[in-house]
Amino acid sequence: MSDATTPTAPASSLQGAMDRLSRIVVGLAAAALLGLVLVQGWQVIARYVLNDSPSWTEPVTVLLLSTTMSLGAAAGVHERRHFSFALLAEALSPGLRHAMHLLAQLAVVLIGAVLAWWGTVLFADGLGIRAAGAALPQSANYLPMAVGGALMALFAAVQLAGEFRGDGGAH
Repeated sequence: MSDATTPTAPASSLQGAMDRLSRIVVGLAAAALLGLVLVQGWQVIARYVLNDSPSWTEPVTVLLLSTTMSLGAAAGVHERRHFSFALLAEALSPGLRHAMHLLAQLAVVLIGAVLAWWGTVLFADGLGIRAAGAALPQSANYLPMAVGGALMALFAAVQLAGEFRGDGGAH
């Protein structure tokens, strides 16, 4: 047990940068969630009180929802709070458990890279098409998926490198 006077090992500068980036990502996801609540609140007021439903609220809501989910998922990867088969890994021998953790991190890196790649392709493909009801490109909803996927891949790659170094990804 450690008390307040016991010094703790300083996190690596890379891990510190990842922690700061994760906090920024969580802040952006929270801001998008707040924006989602405000836009939907305005939609309800405009529709049921003013009897004049704005057309821009639906595409903006979908964009904010996509942003919240994608950035939240990336932060979940950083915090290791994503879906995994922990019970299976814990039932294995230490060597197999380590291999399972490496495989899980590699899977997250690959899935994040695929999301980043195809999110970017889909975003770029629809830039010239305007979304119905809002002054946004139709493909705007794919940008958060691309950014979130890149962040997932980055966070998992740093953790994977930590596993290979033997520090467990410093988390």
